[in-house]
Amino acid sequence: MVDATVGAITGAVHVLPIRVYYEDTDASGIVYYANYLRFIERARTDFLRLAGVSHSRLWDEDGLAFAVRSCWLEYLAPARLDDQVEVHSRLTGLGGATLDAEQIVRRDGAELVRSQIRIACVNRHGRPARLPRPVRAALERFVPSQG
Repeated sequence: MVDATVGAITGAVHVLPIRVYYEDTDASGIVYYANYLRFIERARTDFLRLAGVSHSRLWDEDGLAFAVRSCWLEYLAPARLDDQVEVHSRLTGLGGATLDAEQIVRRDGAELVRSQIRIACVNRHGRPARLPRPVRAALERFVPSQG
């Protein structure tokens, strides 16, 4: 059984459909700018889960977590109440303790928001930690070759 609430990975791109609800908007019915961060976080979490990386298991078994190190967003067009949007996520790089991603929010194929994000792997003390081998192995297949 496929769970449409977590989206799907096709090739190296994860697509998560999201309906814009009243709670996502400002007084004029336009998505409040900070809520795009919630949309891309949700999409990235589901992408990692479908790729075989569980945040809770990573914390419980390895004492590691992912933390946003940097984030850049460009707002191109607004989404509105009741819109059906999609968050397209793809990994663009994998370092020793980091992963880089591009995430684009689209409506009917048109780009609304573009984001570049760097995620750091940190230990229980908030210090950088190398990605565990199983996590690296699960993610490498989604990163373009760096050769």
